[in-house]
Amino acid sequence: MEIIRKIYAFLIDSVQTFLIAAAVFLVIYLFLFRPYEVKGDSMFPNFHDKEFVLTNLVVLRFQDPKMGNIVVFKAKAASEPERDYIKRVIGMPGDTIAIKDSVVYLNQNILDESSYLKNDVKTFPGSFLQEGEEVKIPQGEYFVMGDNRLYSSDSREWGFVKKEDIVGESLFVYWPLNRMRLIDNPY
Repeated sequence: MEIIRKIYAFLIDSVQTFLIAAAVFLVIYLFLFRPYEVKGDSMFPNFHDKEFVLTNLVVLRFQDPKMGNIVVFKAKAASEPERDYIKRVIGMPGDTIAIKDSVVYLNQNILDESSYLKNDVKTFPGSFLQEGEEVKIPQGEYFVMGDNRLYSSDSREWGFVKKEDIVGESLFVYWPLNRMRLIDNPY
């Protein structure tokens, strides 16, 4: 009888431990931090396909995204409502942005992207932001671009990202282990 009591106590303790761990994980996943997978090469060379980043879900509830942040947001395409994108914030509310001769201009000055892109990277316009056209970013919205400018579907194609569509700010690459690192804001 003593053995049955010990087995029962062990099982109860194990179930309680599992339930507490599951509850803690659920709270962290739903409200604090969430993993996202980089899919494709739109952020290359700074982020690689199949890397996993840890994204802070809380910080943007208390402050606005900052220039240079890597953010995760809901896809704008109606055909992909469940897809999330990972891009860099290039323009803030109230800024003007333009592309002239393959160079990004922010507030009529050349945008210095040398800390995260090679100097020979060309940025081509898209269907939303056309060559030589200057657009003003509305309040509560952001202009985002992938670091791999030739292979990124971003604000140049489909326009601004609303703050409420931004899920969070990516902080840390945790997989694969050999590329583990903090994500720094270059500005």
